[in-house]
Amino acid sequence: MKHLSKLMAVALLLIGFTSIQAQDENNPWQFQFGTNVIDVYPTGDQSSFGNEFFNANDHWNIGPALSYIAISRSVGDGFAVGVRGSLNEITKFGDTPVESFTHFGVDGTIKYSFLKNKTIDPFLEVGGGYTWFNDIGAGTANVGIGANIWFSENLALTLQTTYKHAFEEYFIGGTANSTFPKHWQHLAGISIKFGGTDTDGDGIYDKDDACPEVAGLESFNGCPDADGDGIEDSKDSCPNEAGSKEMNGCPDADGDGVADKDDACPNEAGLASLAGCPDADGDGVADNDDKCPNEAGPAENGGCPWPDKDGDSVLDKDDKCPDVAGTVANNGCPEVTEEVQKQLNDYAKTILFDSGKSSIKAASTGVMVDIIRILGEYPTARFSVEGHTDSQGPAASNQKLSESRANAVRDFLINEGIGSDRLTAAGYGEDRPIADNKTRNGRKENRRVEINLIK
Repeated sequence: MKHLSKLMAVALLLIGFTSIQAQDENNPWQFQFGTNVIDVYPTGDQSSFGNEFFNANDHWNIGPALSYIAISRSVGDGFAVGVRGSLNEITKFGDTPVESFTHFGVDGTIKYSFLKNKTIDPFLEVGGGYTWFNDIGAGTANVGIGANIWFSENLALTLQTTYKHAFEEYFIGGTANSTFPKHWQHLAGISIKFGGTDTDGDGIYDKDDACPEVAGLESFNGCPDADGDGIEDSKDSCPNEAGSKEMNGCPDADGDGVADKDDACPNEAGLASLAGCPDADGDGVADNDDKCPNEAGPAENGGCPWPDKDGDSVLDKDDKCPDVAGTVANNGCPEVTEEVQKQLNDYAKTILFDSGKSSIKAASTGVMVDIIRILGEYPTARFSVEGHTDSQGPAASNQKLSESRANAVRDFLINEGIGSDRLTAAGYGEDRPIADNKTRNGRKENRRVEINLIK
């Protein structure tokens, strides 16, 4: 057929047209190819239109299996624009045989699809074009209806019929009725949609893919779930380890409600407040840090209870006498009672000095030992060593002698291990008699040393 080259030129034009258009929707392009039929009879005899429209044997000029190609592009909201080229051989005008004409047509189309994402996709088409019968051509206005029957997302059977109204009349030869005809063109072909971009190859087009650069799942709008736990990676705190929704996609091996990544003891159920570690004794110290995991104790003591070695109910940390039982009121130390005070002074009054001097006689060693023992039982108590004299002799001498004897006793006790900070010394001379200085026995009682508790 001499116009086959024209059809091929149109095909090349369409292919070139597709290559320069942006592809920004899912499969925006639709390519069609198939066979076409030219029928001029119903346009010339309207009274028999209902009877003759489908009279294929007598009226239809059926083209070759590949006798039209078309391409269109979606422009949104159900509309598409396109162009179509067709080729046929005309041998009859209705019931009238004619000499063989070559039919060639090029049409621009605007198509509107009524339904979206349906298997049967009906559409309405309007447009215009130019049709040649042999070398005679005329412009046409076109209107048609059809339907795509989709077998898959990209492949369909397309059936369409279009009325082409010619505005010019030319004698094209043959019979007396062989003027340029108004006619119907029926189309049956295959449609292929294409042009969608799927960069990551996950079957979800980029425009609908929330993660277009990474292959993912349709259920997550194209985003991946690497560990297959049903939580997309962008919302998964542990994208490479399967976990639960409650743990934001992280595993919790011991089931304690603390994700393994945050769990210092991932294989032992524990408490969130202790980073997932257990606390067997409930003292707030995790077992792995608790020196006494089965005995409640404060953190300051490594989770162990504070000891009370002397059993006086004052903890050793607060007990100023941790090895000697005492009273709470005296910070764990024993209190010096009146009885002890009396006993201490009974011993002190028997300390003997050389006459007129402050040197302690050897006979008093046993008494000093008894005094040291008593002072040792009250390690935090402080005492005053006090010296006294009778009224014989000058008062100044008596004062000096009482001071020196008090210091002699203090020094002795310090030398034997009593803390110097616990002892003071003072002399009162003859100022504080406890008996009558007029009698010998009275003066003897007044010459004494006392050791009194400093309160």
